[in-house]
Amino acid sequence: ESFKEFHVNHVRDNFRVIMQMALVMTFGSAMPVVKIGRMAGQFAKPRSDPNEVIDGVSLPSYRGDNVNQEEFTPEARRNNPFLMVKAYHQSAQTLNILRAFSTGGFADISRLHAWNLDFVENTEEGSRYRRLAAKVDESLRFMKAIGVDTSKPEFTSVDFYTAHECLLLPYEQALTRQDSTTGKWYDCSSHMLWVGERTRDLDGAHLEFTRGIGNPLGVKISDKCTPEELIRIIETMNPQNIPGKLSIIVRMGAEKLRKNLPGLIRAVQREGKAVVWISDPVHGNTRKTENGFKTRDFDNIRSELRAFFDVHDEMGSHPGGVHLELTGEDVTECTGGVSAVTDDTLRHRYNTACDPRLNGSQALELAFLIAERMRLKSGLPPL
Repeated sequence: ESFKEFHVNHVRDNFRVIMQMALVMTFGSAMPVVKIGRMAGQFAKPRSDPNEVIDGVSLPSYRGDNVNQEEFTPEARRNNPFLMVKAYHQSAQTLNILRAFSTGGFADISRLHAWNLDFVENTEEGSRYRRLAAKVDESLRFMKAIGVDTSKPEFTSVDFYTAHECLLLPYEQALTRQDSTTGKWYDCSSHMLWVGERTRDLDGAHLEFTRGIGNPLGVKISDKCTPEELIRIIETMNPQNIPGKLSIIVRMGAEKLRKNLPGLIRAVQREGKAVVWISDPVHGNTRKTENGFKTRDFDNIRSELRAFFDVHDEMGSHPGGVHLELTGEDVTECTGGVSAVTDDTLRHRYNTACDPRLNGSQALELAFLIAERMRLKSGLPPL
């Protein structure tokens, strides 16, 4: 998130794409889908390098709009704690907008399906996307034919949650409160928080903070994480082994995932730990083009998702979710997919301040592919 992109239309478009994806995956799996947006708090950005060098000038790296500013000047790159206050106010406004959209009829199931049909119109005749969309259409028509009232709240409103990385601890600490009835502590900056790959040190402040709050939590792990280390992280963040409390968000790339994930799953199964396995197929697939753009290839993202499902099938475990960086806008930041973005066309609408995002069409295409795989896993006949 950034201050300059904040607009009700931007929030609406992101919310719409997530809702469209959830509808497709719900139908494909015949299971409920929990919808969580990385919104209303994702300002701070972990950086690999503390400094950025341009034309021989070295300045502190841009660390997100609630820390410093993107402009490459000494003044802009200086840490400014008052930016956290601005981030808080924007987050509060974003939550109000999301609340209106999720309960005010914008998420009507018929409206979502109509938007999905717009996407399908741009795909090939007889494609898998068209077949799945036709099935959804048949189901909606059947429900109306037998008298199901699709104007009820169950069909027009949704439960929508927010999440962000627990990175900037002064911000998170300031928004932590003790529940007056249960005595438990909650970080009220978000529904769910996760600890990133760079800050999940066993003796670090981020794990120490998260182990004391009652929020649903996540932790990102790469191929660098050993089975022994993962078990210690799980025991630190979820000492009571509460089912649903902790999600393991895997970011490795397809090849490394096939090699390393089975050992991690095996350790979790052996120790009897209750976790939700989530795939993050974007962060392990970032590359830089010859003309200097950071991007991600749709085919590589799809390959990592396929590997994630394959490994869980082999291990008898459950693939529980997917974590994507996306936007509802028609950007050109990731290559490939139905929108056919190439290295040469990235510059047309490359708007991100940091990492490349899937555009709405690419994100929805992934949702259709996931739905098809979940359909097979659920024992439903292929389309």
